[in-house]
Amino acid sequence: MSTDLVRLTVYLGERKRAGSRFAVDALLDRFERNAIATSIVLRGMAGFGHKHHLRTDASLSLSEDLPAVAIAVDIRARIDAVVDDALAIAGDGLVTLEQATLPADPPPTVKLSVHLGRQDRVDGRPAFVALCELLQQHGVGGASALLGVDGTVGGTRERARFLAGNAAVPMLLVAVGAGDRIAAARPAIAAAVPAAVCTEQPVWDELDASTAGADRHRLTVYTAESQLHAGRPIHRAVLRELRRSGASGATTLRGVWGFHGEHPPHGDRLFTLGRHVPAVTVVVDTPDRIVTARAVVGRFTAEHGLVTVEPLLRLPRTPAPAARPRAAR
Repeated sequence: MSTDLVRLTVYLGERKRAGSRFAVDALLDRFERNAIATSIVLRGMAGFGHKHHLRTDASLSLSEDLPAVAIAVDIRARIDAVVDDALAIAGDGLVTLEQATLPADPPPTVKLSVHLGRQDRVDGRPAFVALCELLQQHGVGGASALLGVDGTVGGTRERARFLAGNAAVPMLLVAVGAGDRIAAARPAIAAAVPAAVCTEQPVWDELDASTAGADRHRLTVYTAESQLHAGRPIHRAVLRELRRSGASGATTLRGVWGFHGEHPPHGDRLFTLGRHVPAVTVVVDTPDRIVTARAVVGRFTAEHGLVTVEPLLRLPRTPAPAARPRAAR
């Protein structure tokens, strides 16, 4: 693939309709029709949008219409061809665009995203397990593996089905670490999973002069369900405080495997109490609100977790966002 890659991300409710169909289903049809190289749909476990209606799988009554996140990666021309459709389908959801390749002079910290299949194997083991170990061996700070429920692979749609192997259904591995260490790991990743699509993006730990110029930014908080604050998972405390602070919206995704620092990679296992999987919370907002959100999450992540900030591109052929951009329901 061309190295000039762009990432389109759509945040919406999983039960949102587009005419007579679910919006997510209509969106993935557009991705397949336009032969988008790789895309994935991730089901959130909690979140709120611009109306501040909380949705969470921790409560049966609040678990309807959980957040969904659809990510598409391809060259700029193909992504631009689906932007208008994505905006129309998302409605009051949120659509963002970002460069998915590193600039000539990247910052010290980089986010690596690896798009692979659920059943990809490395030496007989799940590829996401092997890649987490490989990344940790190269000194990368942390990684989270996220399971997809739909997507496109090489332009062909692959969606999870009940009582099916779902071997080609995509999943996403997101790693954050020093740029030189991620660069050192890239050849080994390519050799282990040749068909995987990898993207790299610069990230910072807060807004500063390096991120100036963008009218929207994404704040991402990497924690784990087993990490607690005042007796409750950090990600749930973060969501609660973001909602109280006036953030336009936030979405939390549950991983299936991952690691942070020197702790061995891990996920859910039998005969353990609680869940030991990554939790990834995403906020997209204007720079002033991201500054506020960064201060909020900083109170919960001083000892556990990782926080990154990324500037986003302006969408083509669309007006600048209002003061309160809308987020996932």
